Amino acid sequence: MGGRPSSPLDKRQQQHLRGQVDTLLRNFLPCYRGQLAASVLWQISRELGPQEPAGCQLLHSKKLPQVREHRGPLTQLQGHPPQWQPIFCVLRGDGRLEWFSHREEYENGDRPLGSTVLTGYTVLTSQSEYLHLLDTLCPESSGHHTQEEPDPLLEMPVSFPLFLPHPFRRHLCFSAATAEAQRAWRLALQGGIRLRGTVLQRSQAPAARAFLDAIRLYRQQQGHFGDDDVTLGSDAEVLTAVLMRELLPALRAQTLPGLRGAGRARAWAWAKLLDAVHAAVLAGASAGLRAFQPEKEELLAALEKTIRPDVDQMLKLRERVLGRLQANVQGPLESCLRRKVDAQLPRVTQSLLSAVEAELAAVQTLLTQGMDRLSRHLRGSPSSTRLRREVYSFGEMPWDPELMQTCYREAEQSQGRLGQLAAPFGFFGTQSLVFGAQDLAQQLMADAVATFLQLADQCLTTALDCAQAVQQLEKVRGRVLKELPEFEGDVLAVGSPALTIEGIYEDVIRGVLLQRINRELKNALGASNMSCTLDGCSELPWDQAETDVETEAQRGTCSRQPGSSTEV
Repeated sequence: MGGRPSSPLDKRQQQHLRGQVDTLLRNFLPCYRGQLAASVLWQISRELGPQEPAGCQLLHSKKLPQVREHRGPLTQLQGHPPQWQPIFCVLRGDGRLEWFSHREEYENGDRPLGSTVLTGYTVLTSQSEYLHLLDTLCPESSGHHTQEEPDPLLEMPVSFPLFLPHPFRRHLCFSAATAEAQRAWRLALQGGIRLRGTVLQRSQAPAARAFLDAIRLYRQQQGHFGDDDVTLGSDAEVLTAVLMRELLPALRAQTLPGLRGAGRARAWAWAKLLDAVHAAVLAGASAGLRAFQPEKEELLAALEKTIRPDVDQMLKLRERVLGRLQANVQGPLESCLRRKVDAQLPRVTQSLLSAVEAELAAVQTLLTQGMDRLSRHLRGSPSSTRLRREVYSFGEMPWDPELMQTCYREAEQSQGRLGQLAAPFGFFGTQSLVFGAQDLAQQLMADAVATFLQLADQCLTTALDCAQAVQQLEKVRGRVLKELPEFEGDVLAVGSPALTIEGIYEDVIRGVLLQRINRELKNALGASNMSCTLDGCSELPWDQAETDVETEAQRGTCSRQPGSSTEV
């Protein structure tokens, strides 16, 4: 299946794509500038406003989200015509996948044969499922395979495959030697995909918040009012995905008829053509955002200087405008919500809440097992070396994909239920919700582990014997577990204040809708006898990472975490 597109992108096609990117940036950047002002106002108002009483006393882990480095031999379908060839593959801690001809090339620091960031990929371990996906790419020619272009995937069944399809990039096809290696690679790759996908959502930077809001507004201007997974990735990757979706219908109509090959070979040729278009668009979007970077930094600094001295007056003005708008829209809005939302809200709330409850229960179970394991080792009077090793393993639990899979699986299994939101609400962002829940589980586990280790360090002294030390750990264990349920009430909180008529208008609608969500959450949580602290909560916490997302697409790599790697 090595069919190529009828022709590579020529100069005229590349120039056309540059023009498309320029048009996108010209229309998008004004939205971005406006949302930067709104985001700075929101941040300053949060800093200066009354602080809500802390609902949870867990410490915040200082470790940045990461992927445990994973490496080992695989085979890859590559070349022209494609053949299965042995490689040595490395997943870096920042979610970048690299592959080398031999292990020695990796150990010598040589350049890899190839590499890619994992944003937007999915992992399939079923050969039949991947072949079916190829058939759907070119449905008009699926099932027709010519003798001139044989299909290696059909001629050589793969025992332990790892297929990585992407909606706009060339597919990656790997194979492991054993089922154990396949599972380890699948979990590692899924962690890398999630890490790359949620970089903007995890950031505290005002520019990240502004960028996501600007993308939403820009797409509304283009007539897209639903919600999907287009915001997964860095800023340049998100802009690229937005433009690729706009270009896709014309690309299909203009290029599919001229592609060589048949059946799945033709589907691969289509994926290769999309990869070339994606690379050109990504390069243009990255260059445009780099060119905008100095202006953005100056604008943020100027906004800080102008907004902070007058923030009280601006917020008072916002409240006056909000009151007038609310008086005008309250009646029609309440009528609309009664007709279109109230009947659906209990089912939606239960779908989201059941997923979160199951995942947090899995976190609590896993954490309890880890703390109990430490107590057992301490009770058995281990050597100091072994005890240090056990403490280190406990501290690495949030970054262990095999252990955390028990938590992540709960979110993955809820994806089908979350898909029911598409019909009544036009919501197609289920992958974003799943990733967000998995990020929440990892952050919660990291915070709980950090809290346990710090409290244990404070209470354990050399004067204690093993029995006394175990008693102290039991007290710490109970204190940490007591805090976990406090997170549950914050999951569905939303909000976005902004000092623009459009932003305030949206805030009025969100405020009324949030009241209904709070009421339904309290009913649901009260029925299940779970604690909830939603009063006064209007914003999902933005303290999950400290990543500078603005240069994510340009950097491409992050510092590696020492001592955290696996090899199969």
